Amino acid sequence: MAKRDYYEVLGIDKSASADEIKKAFRRAAIANHPDKGGDESKFKEINEAYEVLKDQEKRKRYDQFGHAGVGGSGGSPFGNGFGGAQGQNINFDFGDLGLGNIFSSFFGGGAQPGQRRQSRGRDVEAGVEISFEQAVFGTDADLSLNLDDTCEHCKGTTVEPGHELITCDQCKGTGQVVSVTRTIFGNIQQATVCNKCHGTGKVPEKVCSVCRGKGTQTKKQTIQLKIPAGIDDGATIRLREHGEAIAHGPKGDLYVNVRVKAHKHFTREGDLILSEEHVGMVEAALGTEIDVETVDGPVRMKVPAGTQSGSDFKLSNHGVPHLKGGTRGAHIVTITVDTPTKLTKQQQELLQQFGGQNTVKHKLW
Repeated sequence: MAKRDYYEVLGIDKSASADEIKKAFRRAAIANHPDKGGDESKFKEINEAYEVLKDQEKRKRYDQFGHAGVGGSGGSPFGNGFGGAQGQNINFDFGDLGLGNIFSSFFGGGAQPGQRRQSRGRDVEAGVEISFEQAVFGTDADLSLNLDDTCEHCKGTTVEPGHELITCDQCKGTGQVVSVTRTIFGNIQQATVCNKCHGTGKVPEKVCSVCRGKGTQTKKQTIQLKIPAGIDDGATIRLREHGEAIAHGPKGDLYVNVRVKAHKHFTREGDLILSEEHVGMVEAALGTEIDVETVDGPVRMKVPAGTQSGSDFKLSNHGVPHLKGGTRGAHIVTITVDTPTKLTKQQQELLQQFGGQNTVKHKLW
């Protein structure tokens, strides 16, 4: 479904002032706030429109290129749990080391009613730093971590091979110990997890001679991480069950925080890449062609005659790939016209002649 025009969303004209935009946003946001029975999708649409139109540079690019000029997305001034346009705290669930569901829950679902919650290993956090280009096109990274892994000797059972698990004599296999406390209101019963079998109801007939009944060993592990094309600085990738192991339960999860190095020439805004190019005053006046550096290599771009300093030009499909695949954003080039500071006498005379030809003299009567 095509996005609506941002001015139409806020109910304002394209000539609206910054103050008029702010007032229109407040009216629309209050009227459509979900807490007051409003439409949540419309509320998000209003926030997105305001995030673009309140910013002078984004608004200029939107007026020139439409939605493609602002990366196709905007943040929310109220916060939406996923960070802003910088991609902060976005989670990628890579359960099988492949791209999974974006914006997945950090800790998964809870236990079903009536079920004993299963113990799981400790979650682990790690970090990886990649280049700007690697973030655009995706890359693979190897993480070396010291983690508690399943004991190879007992295979995580905590039992010495040749022996078995037997019923815990402390809780009689229930996994719980009930204690009774006398109070002025009568006896109060409280059930706690058995500290001998840790709630499993079973204990080793003979504990593992290697892990001493822990079921795990600390090992250095190399984990191969696939980083998807289009990932942004501050995003988090989740690898299910790649954290630390535990006896009688699944491993925890591994959370990898991605940091993207700043680029010397490019900046990023959503799926847009932004850069600046300089041309001389004469070139801007007469028109020229320049080679623009992009993440795909040099691209020849035409600068038309009469180009003003601050003008933006769009190089389609040279921006950041969308995380869901398919298309790429644009590369926006801002032209800065350099005015010469040192002129020869001949150049000064030529400019004076040019200025004289373009000066209209008015006669006062």
